[in-house]
Amino acid sequence: MRFALEALFVDVPAEQVTAAREFYRSRVAGRGPADFAELEEARTKKPAPRAVVPPPLEETVEVAGVRVPVRIFLPADGPPRGAYLGIHGGGFYMGTAAQGDERHRALADALRIAVIGVDYRLAPEHPWPAAPDDCEAVALWLIEQAETRFGTTRLAIGGSSAGATLALATLLRLRDRGVVDRFAGAALRFGTYDLSAHTPSGRLIADEYFIQAYVGHVPDGDRTLPDISPLYADLTGLPPALLVVGAEDILLEDNLAMAGRLSAAGNDVELRVYPASPHGFTGHPTALAATAIDGVNSWLSNRFG
Repeated sequence: MRFALEALFVDVPAEQVTAAREFYRSRVAGRGPADFAELEEARTKKPAPRAVVPPPLEETVEVAGVRVPVRIFLPADGPPRGAYLGIHGGGFYMGTAAQGDERHRALADALRIAVIGVDYRLAPEHPWPAAPDDCEAVALWLIEQAETRFGTTRLAIGGSSAGATLALATLLRLRDRGVVDRFAGAALRFGTYDLSAHTPSGRLIADEYFIQAYVGHVPDGDRTLPDISPLYADLTGLPPALLVVGAEDILLEDNLAMAGRLSAAGNDVELRVYPASPHGFTGHPTALAATAIDGVNSWLSNRFG
């Protein structure tokens, strides 16, 4: 059997690939903050999210003493046919649920579902396990309240970058609680699944400050805990998963490894690799990004029946 990366590429129009390459050639590659001072500056400079209409409902949910702010989007046309738990990215140390408002508003209306954005606590002020604790709490709240609150029991979860990592960690916690079957699928965009630096893919990001901010208090040898690095988990018994990553993403190898381990564990997993695309590409203003988002939406729609 021949195995080539190009065989994993999503079939997209050639002109979209060409336009994406041109876009990234003209775009200065960014880098994350290198220390807490740079992180504070980056947080200050981050533009406020644009308002959406209608706006989300802002609430705080509480489960077992954990209180988490959430942003709830209801479809404009009819009752929800499902509910999606969306977890934002930002390296565990930046961002808010509000940064996903435009995506979540569009998703709620396009799929006619309720979308719940999680405002989990950020590192380094609140290092691991604060973020997965918050995400688990909201997931448990959704399992308990979805039918009463939204009139549906069909659930899905997803996120991008650190949000994908947290989504998978949440599913593992729910699996261990015996309730993961309530989720029909997980849409995971370019997650980072090894924060231990014990694998070749993990070593590519070992010097990034976000790891120090999130798990710097955890000894190196313990960073293979599945709750930190899901790549090391027992991955059996999880819902269908869609993994989306760009061919130019530093996390490509990490996502290839995770897709392989999910499949080897007997799960239904689909891997989509997009050519000419770096980390975070689905948030960029390219036709290729729009095609990828449409594909994620279609996959999620099928999970809701």
